[in-house]
Amino acid sequence: MAKLKLTKNEQKAQKDALKMYQRYLPTLTLKKQQLQSEIRTIDEKAKAVRAEKKALEEDFQKWISVFGEKDAFKPGMVTVKNIKKGWGNIAGVKIPIYEGADFGRGDYDLYSTPLWIDMAADRMEKELELDLQAEVLDEQVRLLSKELRTTSQRVNLFEKVKIPETKANIKKIGVFLGDEQVAAVVRSKISKKKLQNVASESNAVVEEEPVVKKTRGTRGAKK
Repeated sequence: MAKLKLTKNEQKAQKDALKMYQRYLPTLTLKKQQLQSEIRTIDEKAKAVRAEKKALEEDFQKWISVFGEKDAFKPGMVTVKNIKKGWGNIAGVKIPIYEGADFGRGDYDLYSTPLWIDMAADRMEKELELDLQAEVLDEQVRLLSKELRTTSQRVNLFEKVKIPETKANIKKIGVFLGDEQVAAVVRSKISKKKLQNVASESNAVVEEEPVVKKTRGTRGAKK
């Protein structure tokens, strides 16, 4: 840390820095609150999506068991071919937005598989889509949480370090400059007093000389 200069220029620099910190702190605090709110909202949405997926999966298993042909449907019958994502912005943070996905269907013999296999594949696509949506929401939370940590650190830095430190520096410089000013006034008064004393002594000598001459002249006249 650089040594604090006890000068008027440094005092001005510290005051300018304090104004900057006090100007940006409300903005950072607002951003922190916005990020916290968005993270809670997205996290709740992700939980809701996963709950929907779980309910769908349980219903799917019950639905298959009705037909008594659980082994007829293979997970590989439905695959994700492409995930569609867009981009959004929250509090200056770029986040991915889930916009859908393209699915592929595995080859299966229409004659040897149950009639309900296509319906089961549709349900599996829905489950996979909910999984993908939840993953994108998790990524949003991760990115926003990272920005929240950075913003919180800056808020704490300004509130607990920079602003108190700058105020203390301004006070320290002010006290020093005040003391210097008082000392300068005292020195000025002392110098002025000395000059007045010297002037008074000089005037006293000048006033005494004519009196001495006059006395000598009087004595000479008497003789």
